[in-house]
Amino acid sequence: MNNDFINIEKLISVFSTDFEKTLISFLPKALFFSDKLDKAMYYVVKVGGKRLRPLILSEISSILGIKKENSDRVAAGIEFIHCYSLVHDDLPAMDDDDLRRGHPTCHIKFDEATAILVGDAFQSLAFEIISHEKTHENSEVRCNLINELAKSSGAEGMVGGQMLDLEAEKKTLTLEKIFQLQRLKTGELFRFSCIAPCILAEKYEELQVFENFSSKLGLAFQIKDDLLDVEGNILEVGKKTGKDHKQGKETLVSLLGIENAKKKSKDLIEESIKIIEPFGEKAKNLIDLANFIISRNK
Repeated sequence: MNNDFINIEKLISVFSTDFEKTLISFLPKALFFSDKLDKAMYYVVKVGGKRLRPLILSEISSILGIKKENSDRVAAGIEFIHCYSLVHDDLPAMDDDDLRRGHPTCHIKFDEATAILVGDAFQSLAFEIISHEKTHENSEVRCNLINELAKSSGAEGMVGGQMLDLEAEKKTLTLEKIFQLQRLKTGELFRFSCIAPCILAEKYEELQVFENFSSKLGLAFQIKDDLLDVEGNILEVGKKTGKDHKQGKETLVSLLGIENAKKKSKDLIEESIKIIEPFGEKAKNLIDLANFIISRNK
């Protein structure tokens, strides 16, 4: 294992631990006769994760010179949207998973109704945080962030992609349609993570650069996820594997084959790195993160 890989794993671990405290600070405190919702939201956050989306957002924010207190709020917003999507994806009506990162999923730990409400609460909380004046003094900037996050997470983004994913079972899809599905389901949240710092910094001339970076990064991430579903170990991945094959879903791996899918993900990462290389040493962590995405085992 090379030093860059060791360093980026350490960076992810340290960031995840610190950022978890930030997420918890935003969680509601029980004001009612029941604190079940609060406990369930806290549980989902504590189950953890690599926090790749907020970390990518944080690294790009650093490149663009954004204050940490501002970028942290937007990073929390995107992570709460991601948390909501995972809680809902795990439900029996969707992917029907009982494990998430090696822990019982929210609906298994609590119940289905609570899991639905947890997802709803995370979604609302994300927009509450980003719309607050502490995120940015300029209300137009906050509105732009809200608009982009709504598009990335809604019917023309993540939710639309999830619907296409459900519809994809037992269907024959072309490579173009699978690209479209993955761009919506996974790529759109990566897109927001990459362009949000440009909006925060009011450096709109950089937006296209990081949008291009995100499109390649997001697709490479999804290909790696598909590969882990085929080749991964349930103990390392922390959730069921082989689901796509059992559900009759065609993926980039099933269409391209394992070796070609690996080559495609590697090519995408190399292309994404070339886009950000002009930022020099400031982009080192981001480059290491891009390489990590196709090297991870979970």
